[in-house]
Amino acid sequence: MSRRFVSTLQLVFLVAIFVTPDAASAQIGGLIKKTKEKADEARKAIENKPEAVQDAAGRKVWANYDFVPGQRTLFYADFTDEQVGNFPRRLQFKSGSMEVVELDGKRALKASSASGFVVPLSEVLPSKFTLEIDVINRNSMGVAAPTLEIYGGTAPKTDVDRDKTRVAFGHLGWDVFGGGSTTEASFTSAEQEKFVGHPVSVRVLGDGAYLKVYADGRRLANIPNADFARGKGLFIALEGRDDERNAVYVTRIRVAESQKSVYEALLSAGRWATQGILFETAKSAVQAESAPTLKEIASALTEHPELKVRIEGHTDNVGSPEANLKLSEARAAAVKAVLVKDYGIDASRLTTAGLGDTKPIADNGTAEGRSNNRRVEVVKQ
Repeated sequence: MSRRFVSTLQLVFLVAIFVTPDAASAQIGGLIKKTKEKADEARKAIENKPEAVQDAAGRKVWANYDFVPGQRTLFYADFTDEQVGNFPRRLQFKSGSMEVVELDGKRALKASSASGFVVPLSEVLPSKFTLEIDVINRNSMGVAAPTLEIYGGTAPKTDVDRDKTRVAFGHLGWDVFGGGSTTEASFTSAEQEKFVGHPVSVRVLGDGAYLKVYADGRRLANIPNADFARGKGLFIALEGRDDERNAVYVTRIRVAESQKSVYEALLSAGRWATQGILFETAKSAVQAESAPTLKEIASALTEHPELKVRIEGHTDNVGSPEANLKLSEARAAAVKAVLVKDYGIDASRLTTAGLGDTKPIADNGTAEGRSNNRRVEVVKQ
């Protein structure tokens, strides 16, 4: 039993002894009301975090960004293991001109014409899913076509086929079309200048008929009645143009299934794993895009003050075991520090552990397995 709860009971007892029954009832009711108000205030403090922080590119990360990546990775590619000059082995080529290139020291898929490929899945896309795709827009403002289009299933739909929903994003704006709903918006001239030639993190969250679309920490679309097709793949169209100025690049793709909430998982399994707390490669500083996942953890702890948890850092097996262990310890400690400093969680309720690559939950021999193993776990104590 917490000290705060004991103190409240002691005060209630004293009230019951020294005042009349009617007065005691009124004062006890007031105490209960104040306790509830404090809990509501704590919850609102988490929900009303400052509206924006600066990310690495200087753009703002908005408060309506509530994207939490799915926990179980179904497909992952960052092209690290792909040969320059080839089309990626794990994607399915459909049309256009695409190849793996070296870009700023990293591998990327380059489309130098209007192109399309399929992200294959070993199972049907779940009802609750997330898609993360990092792209680099064309360098020219002169091409009006979207940077990319995302279709459920393994084949694109034409613009006159309105039975299924597709998502489009480009430097000029975005739209969600078909399946019973259509919504779109244009970017301001300042936003367009920031998007042209720069990396953009495009995110899609599906939950049954619900569909949300995000770009660079900002929620663009929130549709309750979409009809995004579920199949054994996703079709991605890239509107690349000439090779020099207007190629489109993809640097990372992740498709995942969203599973139980933090509290549900802690009750049923005693632990909750997430890939939604992000760090730079080989570093422990928590990135701004992690905010929605941290908020979900903090909300569970705030709404259930009896919970005490251990924050565990886990890595894949890339690199030395010693370095992985040290890095996982630093990352777990960094997560605790953010929860305490930014979300007001009592430090005494949180312990940390770094386990490196000693506790894999998937095969490190696959990209999906390594993605699942790079995780933070919240474990009930």
